[in-house]
Amino acid sequence: MLHRSKVENRMGQVITIAQQKGGSGKTTLAVNLAVHFARQGQKVALLDTDPQGSLGRWFLMRRDRFGGEAGMDLATASAWGVAYECEKLRKTYDVVIVDTPPKADADLRPALREADLVLIPVAASHLDLWATDGVLDLIARESRPGLVVLNRAKAGTRLAGEIATAAGQVAKVAEARLGQRVVFAETMGHGLGAVEAGKSAASGEVVALASEVQAALQGAG
Repeated sequence: MLHRSKVENRMGQVITIAQQKGGSGKTTLAVNLAVHFARQGQKVALLDTDPQGSLGRWFLMRRDRFGGEAGMDLATASAWGVAYECEKLRKTYDVVIVDTPPKADADLRPALREADLVLIPVAASHLDLWATDGVLDLIARESRPGLVVLNRAKAGTRLAGEIATAAGQVAKVAEARLGQRVVFAETMGHGLGAVEAGKSAASGEVVALASEVQAALQGAG
């Protein structure tokens, strides 16, 4: 249940995070972007459509940590309730971030259809890269802009470079990437984002990626 009232008529933008393979870091990407955008003064809503509920657990932990005020809001929906929830949330929030289940089938299409931008996290493995095929196919069918984000990438490794090159052959790849850093897991477990843990390589990566995402949203608008 959301508690903010509508204060503006302008419509917010929806970012859907999708990947067929589990463990690609969708929720980590969602919370870190959400925290950064909220700290920049934007009104942020999270929409959790994954039955696993990891995003919701992080949000409740964050509320407890900050005395009931998370600095953003959360809604949940089944796959086919996404359109209705996004329609409501766009009216009140600047950014709506949708976390989806690890699948690439008809159930994912409503979340893609609502997106102003689709982020596809790819961990530094060829298995993750291969798993993007189904999502990219659905994005193309819905004519939505997509951006591949390399996640848990080890700087300077040959594999990370190979993944970036291969991904770039099928979709646009973000220049910024999230490294394999302990701080992402640690902050996640405390209801925080990496940018709230002080200045670090991880926080710099989040800020750089958020800037690219914002630029992509402006281009999509």
